[in-house]
This record gives sequence, C-alpha cells and structure tokens, in this order.
Amino acid sequence: MNIKTVVLAAAVGLASWNALAQWQWIDPSGRKVFSDRAPGPEVPEKNILRRPGQLAAPAPAAGTDEAPAAAAAAKPAPPRPSGKDEALEAKKKEAEAAEAAKKKAEEERIKKVKEENCARAKAAKATLDSGQRIARMNAQGEREILDDAARAAELKRTEEIIRSECN
Repeated sequence: MNIKTVVLAAAVGLASWNALAQWQWIDPSGRKVFSDRAPGPEVPEKNILRRPGQLAAPAPAAGTDEAPAAAAAAKPAPPRPSGKDEALEAKKKEAEAAEAAKKKAEEERIKKVKEENCARAKAAKATLDSGQRIARMNAQGEREILDDAARAAELKRTEEIIRSECN
C-alpha cells in the first residue's frame, strides 16, 4: 500500500471517532433521543442509555443484587406512542374531504352530460320515427335529404346512443 492510502484510511478513522461522542437517553415522553450534548437535569440517570465513549449501557457485576434491577433499567420500556399531530391530521382530513368533493362533482358533471345526451338522442329518435323528411348539410355545405338507407343508419346510431347514455 502506498502512503496516501494509509493516511487517507487513518483520516477517515479519526473523523468517525466523533460518532462515538454521542449521548442517548429516553426523554419524559418515552422517545429515544440522540445528541452530542448531555441531557438536562430533568432526565433521570436510569434513562441515560449511552454516554460518549461508551458502546453500551454499563452492565452491573454478576454477583450483586443490582443485576436484575439494572437489567430492567438498561432495557427501556418500549416507547409509548406520542400524541398525534393534530394539525397534520386536520390537513389530512381536509385533503380527503376535498378529494371526495372533487370526485362527487366530477360524477355529477358526468351524470348531467349523460342526461343531456340521452334527451338529445330521444328527440332525434322521435324525429326519425315521425316519418318527416329530414335534411342535413354535407361536407361541401350543400343540403341533402336523407333517403331510407341513411335514415335507417341514423336511427340505428341514435338507438345505440340511447342504450349507452340512458341507463
């Protein structure tokens, strides 16, 4: 290995040494706190889980009466679920309500469009069934009268629209 690699490895190792200078304790609400500063005086000694330079909570001597108590103290109770963020919950409910209102408005719009299409198709069918002469404009802007085949095709198309829109 060359000198640069050794120096670089040593620098990385020394830079990560600060990670061991971490405090870990359980705050009054039951959450684990990690910090590079010592906890305040309101945190009892039994809630301090790790100090700088200490890899784990200290284990008591095997023959002492403190062993079961220390084991219980070293193993903290599972953190209680903290209170819900009421502002976040309110925003979430508001967003869900807005989404539901948007969906309902879209469904109402679609329903209204279908009703209008149904009414137009029924009126067109009534006109086709009446037997009157029907004229329409072609692509060149000329007026042309529907013959029996065109009337039958238009009646079939109108009935399909009624089936799809009037349900």
